[in-house]
Amino acid sequence: MNAQELWQRYQDWLYFNEDLSLYLDVSRMRFNEEWVTALEPKFAQAFKDMAALEQGAIANPDENWRVGHYWLRNPDLAPEELKIEIVNNLDKIEAFAQKIRNGTIHPPQAPQFTDVLSIGIGGSALGPQFVDDALGADFPPLTIHFIDNTDPAGIDRILNRLKNRLSSTLVIVTSKSGGTLETRNGMLEVRHAYEQQGLNFPAHAVAVTMLGSKMDELERIEGWLTKFPMFDWIGGRTSEMSSVGLLSAALLGIDIRALLAGAKIMDADTRIPDVKRNPAALLALSWYYAGNGKGEKDMVVLPYKDSLLLLSRYLQQLLMESLGKEKDLDGNTVHQGITVYGNKGATDQHAYVQQLRDGVANFFVIFIEVLQDRIGTSIEVETDATTGDFLSGFLQGTRQALYEKKRDSITITIAKVNPQTIGALIALFERAVGIYASLININAYNQPGVEAGKKAAETLLTLQRKILAVLKTTDQPLELSSLAEKAEAIHQIEHVYKIVRHLAANQRGVTLHGNHAKPGELTVSFTQKSKHS
Repeated sequence: MNAQELWQRYQDWLYFNEDLSLYLDVSRMRFNEEWVTALEPKFAQAFKDMAALEQGAIANPDENWRVGHYWLRNPDLAPEELKIEIVNNLDKIEAFAQKIRNGTIHPPQAPQFTDVLSIGIGGSALGPQFVDDALGADFPPLTIHFIDNTDPAGIDRILNRLKNRLSSTLVIVTSKSGGTLETRNGMLEVRHAYEQQGLNFPAHAVAVTMLGSKMDELERIEGWLTKFPMFDWIGGRTSEMSSVGLLSAALLGIDIRALLAGAKIMDADTRIPDVKRNPAALLALSWYYAGNGKGEKDMVVLPYKDSLLLLSRYLQQLLMESLGKEKDLDGNTVHQGITVYGNKGATDQHAYVQQLRDGVANFFVIFIEVLQDRIGTSIEVETDATTGDFLSGFLQGTRQALYEKKRDSITITIAKVNPQTIGALIALFERAVGIYASLININAYNQPGVEAGKKAAETLLTLQRKILAVLKTTDQPLELSSLAEKAEAIHQIEHVYKIVRHLAANQRGVTLHGNHAKPGELTVSFTQKSKHS
């Protein structure tokens, strides 16, 4: 297309929401009108599916749960029995956050809480991290920290930073079931740190969990500060506008009502059963085109704003956990998914944009543009040019350079980064995932692969206990194959080796003897630790 034709295509396919000052441009996706027309029956079904979901249909048959994250920003859409619960919980979050910030609620040994330590994983961490990083003030009322893994060194890193302020740190433990192992481990490590300083952990702890869960019971027995609900109709990757994300945001002074309002405005447009007027449908259409309906191309997310750095990490879970499925709804093997990665512009122009332009064309790009450079005026770093002008120029130049090489791209533009626009972006991608899932006939709301990984880990930990039981009752070093046989794992000898190697590296009483370059020839011994060692 020549420049005039591209300009007309830009206008023909542009979506703009005046209330949000948000633009969506799919003109640099090279689909044609005939192709879009052929997809109309699929979109008609997708719009029906999304309407049914909002009306309370069982959208996750694996767990027999409804999917109601849209109700969080518009309780009037929720089933009657849930409306008051949603409204009351929001009021409770705001009231609690206000009392923490003004010192009405304070720790036993300090006049006020100074820090928040959030313990969670997956959707219980990625959404809050993104929103807190995007919208947190330069000098927030509390400083937030995250433990989002079961990595001992990572836990130590956070606890060492908080060592002198643990007595004034509020701990949020987020787990829907209360049995998420990584979160439980983090909680136990943090509890131990409090006990080492003679501090009462429950007096600093808040639970975010489902009613009746293991954590709900623990919180009740120990008398934690308070608890907030996780509803069974909210999945982790769509939980940012539930207690999971709103609590930490409110504690940091972020306007959570504006966050919800932005999502509500976007939700209204993403319900419109017309592809050209529905921004989520335009996104889903573009993803379907780019990957031939089979996820054949990766999604590269390039926000040209430092505060949106974590957007790609947040979208990784939202898309890849939702869309990465082996089976479709009819039981056919389809191996669907869209791989997501990204950092930020213009940093990426000095990292991997070279490959995007000249390398393998196995991707499409989503540019995120922010019109407001900063609060206040900017100096000119060159004649008639500011740092923000350069950033804008790099985005437009990269978009053009990619198009010239037949690399497709989408551009989402917002006027500024604020709670309303962040809420709108989250809502936009949530709905696009739902529509795209319908187009490719998969369940976007289950995660069988995650569950399989958890089960495999549990199996290996059971094997570790068997190995230690064998070693503790053996006086002489054992050959690796003999140890595997005694542990009833002769066909898992590689797992046996890696378990004992890890135990040996962490002073767990296990010693490996022999040439480590030839692990099959190693012998293994165990030394019982003294109680005083």
